[in-house]
Amino acid sequence: MTAHEGLRAERIRVTGPSGRVVLDGLGTHAAPGRVLALTGPSGSGKTTLLRALLGCLPPGLRLAAGAVRWRGRPVPTGRAGRRWRLTQVGWLAQDPVSTLDPWQPVLDQVTEALADRGATGTAVRAQAAALLDRLGLDPALHARTPGRLSGGQAQRAALARALAGDPPLLVLDEPTSGLDPDCTRLAAEAVRRRRADPSRVTVLVSHDRRLVEDLADEVTEIAAVAPPRSPAIASRRTGTPAVLTVRGLVLDHPVGGPPLLAADLAVHAGELVALLGPSGSGKSTLLRALAGLHAPAAGTLILSAAGVSQLLPHLASERSRAQLRRIQFIGQNPRDELNPAHRAVTAVARPLRTLAGLGRAPARAQALRLLADLGVDAEHGARRPGRLSGGQRQRVAVARAVAPGAAVLLADEITSALDAATATRLLDLLDRLRADGLAVLLATHDPDVAARADRVLRLSAGALHEQDVNAHP
Repeated sequence: MTAHEGLRAERIRVTGPSGRVVLDGLGTHAAPGRVLALTGPSGSGKTTLLRALLGCLPPGLRLAAGAVRWRGRPVPTGRAGRRWRLTQVGWLAQDPVSTLDPWQPVLDQVTEALADRGATGTAVRAQAAALLDRLGLDPALHARTPGRLSGGQAQRAALARALAGDPPLLVLDEPTSGLDPDCTRLAAEAVRRRRADPSRVTVLVSHDRRLVEDLADEVTEIAAVAPPRSPAIASRRTGTPAVLTVRGLVLDHPVGGPPLLAADLAVHAGELVALLGPSGSGKSTLLRALAGLHAPAAGTLILSAAGVSQLLPHLASERSRAQLRRIQFIGQNPRDELNPAHRAVTAVARPLRTLAGLGRAPARAQALRLLADLGVDAEHGARRPGRLSGGQRQRVAVARAVAPGAAVLLADEITSALDAATATRLLDLLDRLRADGLAVLLATHDPDVAARADRVLRLSAGALHEQDVNAHP
């Protein structure tokens, strides 16, 4: 083996606390100047393999067999491993926003990463600002903390931190999930610049087959490649009653700028409405306002469910239990959606008990059935969120939201962390629920997801516009 060999793993075996084999016999090679992509369905072990390659498996998992070498030498562990990752590795984790310091401006965090990787002098801060600019983050946002950015903006800041200093080893775990097409293009270009540089190695995990085909020189499949999405099984709906009506809504944008204005909006029973728009345009803000988590400056919300129409209070804290049951929200980051202390089945069973009035045993049985419908078996249902993959956490969050019998589901990028087969399974489940009247308002950047919608709305320049469902988003 030579110092120029890059990153090589041979016969990797990872086991859990009971000795259960999580990964077995896997080998891969990320060569200098090339991009290696790891693909496979959600929960197949892609993130676990990444952590094994970097010598930082989470508690409960261990490298039981095999070897990982960087430039011909074993990847260090312990304190030496932490120092190696800090100076040599740019790592964008699967939940990138959670890796940012919530109290530190993003420009400071990128500047710090540059210093860790050897950058010195008075120009370091200017280099950090230039990198953020290159990834499409407006200079007016550089001084903000992650909490004052949209999800897509914070993800770009985390990507800039990983790219800072052009690290010898760049590891990206789902770098474009939740980004709009323009931002995805910027992220892809940042990776493309490293190709053919013999001093640089890049490892990419992605469910986006087009991104993999565009960037990867080699592909390691941890499981069979998922089939493409199936066509929509629900017809375009007409004539169904509106379950959520919004009139004269005015929202103050949480990250500044002009108000986000959506004058009128109606979502009908059984309808899937896709909400499109660039990162930072306010899609998440609109969904959160409808869920009662962001107070609008003005506007009227009307909920029509169970044969009754009633004004809906702006804030969730002022809504009745029945109203909370009827409108459910799933946020952009699956890690934030679930209590880390609760097992998956408990998370799903809880709203069945508190909002739908089921007893403990019936609620648990129904929760297990719903999880199984989404491909989460009983073994994984007994796990806490920290021991689930990002895609599994997303499916649990969806199951918890639909469990109590919602009339309206407000969903923010719920397929972004899923492989194609799992995303199709999730959308098929929503189609079955829509057949019983569930209305879904879904923010997405994925054109395949938008293609399944009955209607498409685009948020642009502070207003909602109807878009032809056959038009490319």
